[in-house]
Amino acid sequence: MNFENILIASENGIGHITINRPSKLNALNIATIKELHDGLESLNTNPEIKIIIITGEGEKAFVAGADISEFAHFSIEEGAQLAQQGQELLFDFIENLKTPVIAAVNGFALGGGLELAMACHIRIASDNAKMGLPEVSLGVIPGYGGTQRLPQLVGKGRAMELIMTAGMIPADEAYRIGLVNHVVPQAELIEFTKSVAQKIMKNSPVAIGKAIEAVNANFTDGINGFETEIKNFGKCFGTGDFKEGTTAFLEKRKADFKGN
Repeated sequence: MNFENILIASENGIGHITINRPSKLNALNIATIKELHDGLESLNTNPEIKIIIITGEGEKAFVAGADISEFAHFSIEEGAQLAQQGQELLFDFIENLKTPVIAAVNGFALGGGLELAMACHIRIASDNAKMGLPEVSLGVIPGYGGTQRLPQLVGKGRAMELIMTAGMIPADEAYRIGLVNHVVPQAELIEFTKSVAQKIMKNSPVAIGKAIEAVNANFTDGINGFETEIKNFGKCFGTGDFKEGTTAFLEKRKADFKGN
């Protein structure tokens, strides 16, 4: 597939997506959101890919927000449609992907950029990264899931403050409040992220997908997370990965998971 705004590569079972709009600080426009969806879908359906890393091109920005010029003159209906389509096409899509997605936050992650990182299953930041949801300073609110995922990650009080002040926080503060999992020097960001990915890849991809679904169920209205856990726990017993994992344990050897 040919893309204008993202770069895709793969190595040793890891898919890499780089948002490649450095002149715009990798800001998300409608075309980039569509390309990210298509790129993620292509990696997710590739049986060789076990995990996906998303980062931004350059040393300044992961994603420095949405491309405001695209929607500055939208009507009420157009604004609502923009949020709904973006959430369904990319942000909810990432959150519910069975292939784990790690955000390697290499600089500014603001507005839609922070919302993109929060939709990923794990966030790892470089020490120069800065994060925030500045939307209220523009007379609007986060529209790509920010008002929902930020409280889930850091708690209601901190989320309210970050959203209402429209301020930015540095990487160490993001780590302290639980917004990111790790903070590392920028030069080490991708290698460290790959080391986390490699730890995940040692485990059953089927079980990981079921675990993602069970964890997400707790944050989905109308769904009982405990019931989803019980159902998915049972489903694992019918997989080849369960048979291989338990057999390898009993035989005192490393499991060779096939993802079935």
